[in-house]
Amino acid sequence: MLAEASNWLNRCSSLAADWPLQDLLEAKGSTRISVVLPARDEQDTVGLIVSAIRRDLVERAPLVDEIVVIDSRSSDATAEIAAAAGAKVFAQDAILPRLPSMSGKGEALWKSLAVTTGDLVVFVDADLLNFSSTFVTGLLGPLLSDPSVSLVKACYDRPYNGGEASFAGGGRVTELVARPLINMHWPQLAGVVQPLSGEYAGRRSLLERLPFVTGYGVELGLLLDTVHLEGLDALAQVDLGVRVHSHNSTEALGAMASQIMQTAWTRLDRQGLMLALSQPSSDLTQFHRGPSGYVPADRDAAVGERPPMIQIPEYASLQPR
Repeated sequence: MLAEASNWLNRCSSLAADWPLQDLLEAKGSTRISVVLPARDEQDTVGLIVSAIRRDLVERAPLVDEIVVIDSRSSDATAEIAAAAGAKVFAQDAILPRLPSMSGKGEALWKSLAVTTGDLVVFVDADLLNFSSTFVTGLLGPLLSDPSVSLVKACYDRPYNGGEASFAGGGRVTELVARPLINMHWPQLAGVVQPLSGEYAGRRSLLERLPFVTGYGVELGLLLDTVHLEGLDALAQVDLGVRVHSHNSTEALGAMASQIMQTAWTRLDRQGLMLALSQPSSDLTQFHRGPSGYVPADRDAAVGERPPMIQIPEYASLQPR
């Protein structure tokens, strides 16, 4: 590991327990805080997460000003359950409707900027099975205590299918794709334990200046663009302990990995870290066994990208500040 990465790891890493709620309330002042959950067919978990945030961080302690769920075309009762638990719920396609429709998690996160009012925005995945309000307070700690920090990433142990919770590595896409790419091309970020974590928090003043990849490359894109724009010291990470959620099939992870690689490719190109001689293909061929042998299944794993929100004319009028 580079000395720069090692120094950052030691200086800018903390535990969720390092940020007591009372200290955050004292540091909050007039800062508005939004918590955003992008959700698609998460009726079994979204209500529990919203209820915990509302109980602990809105009613018992006035830290969070709004809880927003962006419903990404759910076919179940996600929206109704989230609203009943106390969240403001917005249909993804109803936000900035004049824009061409796009799909993916990053689209929901990007559009959330247009319907939230927080100076600080905390993103939390809606499929967590062991959510605690310390996930939110931990991510807010560095932002409320240090004005030079603009983005805070979560890290955690991630047990897989009942495996050991002590395993500190990332998921399969992180370990097999994202981490090798980062260490190869952005070695100053080698100290980031969970570069693809779905739990992170940022200052609106940063987030509205970043492009958002609409697919599963959104976390990598935000991480790389933040450091490119503001430097390594604008980044911090907080250990949230253990994160438990549902897992995807290997086939689904293949498409995610493709989008991660495409996102890395665009950043290498924009940052002048490579000489691009051609455009990469977004086609992904996977195989299923049929009655007479292997059958190819082609899918388009292309990722779209939204421009920085401050470039959208309607954005300023939507902000009440």
